[in-house]
Amino acid sequence: MEITTLENWRELDEAISDRSWGSHPQHARPTVVFRGLARADYSNVTSLARLEGDYASLERHLLRNFRKYAYQRAPGPTTWDWLALGQHHGLPTRLLDWTFSPLVALHFATSTWPEHDAVLWSVDCARVHDALPSLLRELLDAEGALVFTTEQLALAAPELGTLDALQEDGTPYGLFFEPPTFDERIASQAAVLSVMSDPTCELGTWLEQHPGLGRAWRIAASLKADVRERLDQAHITERSLMPGLDGLAAWLRRYYSPQRGTSFGGASMAGSEDRFQQEGSMT
Repeated sequence: MEITTLENWRELDEAISDRSWGSHPQHARPTVVFRGLARADYSNVTSLARLEGDYASLERHLLRNFRKYAYQRAPGPTTWDWLALGQHHGLPTRLLDWTFSPLVALHFATSTWPEHDAVLWSVDCARVHDALPSLLRELLDAEGALVFTTEQLALAAPELGTLDALQEDGTPYGLFFEPPTFDERIASQAAVLSVMSDPTCELGTWLEQHPGLGRAWRIAASLKADVRERLDQAHITERSLMPGLDGLAAWLRRYYSPQRGTSFGGASMAGSEDRFQQEGSMT
């Protein structure tokens, strides 16, 4: 997928405000979701895939044990509720974090690594869902919804293996669903989750094979400080996006850092370390 480099705020504002992108007559609002990566060399690879080896075979064991030991924090009755809760707390999953808000995504793209270019991703959910298997497509259409709830998803795919089995002609597909609001951060960040029917199929690769479903913009390192200042003015910060003491501390740490927005400044949609990317929860 071609990635356009943005050099100033005007170009960025025009990119995220393009009303022709994600506009469909059956939906009153744009149908796109966003994801911010603080470094351009980061990728949309799930935390499960980062385990490497035969990681797909580990998925059910990770989820089973998470449910067993975290029983006091039951988020809801479905597998998808548990998977969302695990993602939220750093469990390796096949999920990726997205948001309906471009400004929230820009926060995670600019709160760390000021010396590196960032990337802002956008995907049209409605067009992605056009490729769903018929059973899932019918469920979504019957509800008139843009993305699934965990309850809707569980009707067609009560377990992860069922999602895989719904593939038609062995062709992987992707979908988006909203996690239940088991934490204030879910609501504050307008969180959305993506999942691929095949855990070994990367979303980035799938998008390359389906042109026109996604867009990506490279945010030059020289632009990060300007974007960061505008977001801070608009109160799009760790303090507002991660309500509680952790978010407050992260905001203060970044705000009072000698170099504003240093690499340890705050949480990110794709966490970071000096040597490798830790793909995990947006929170």
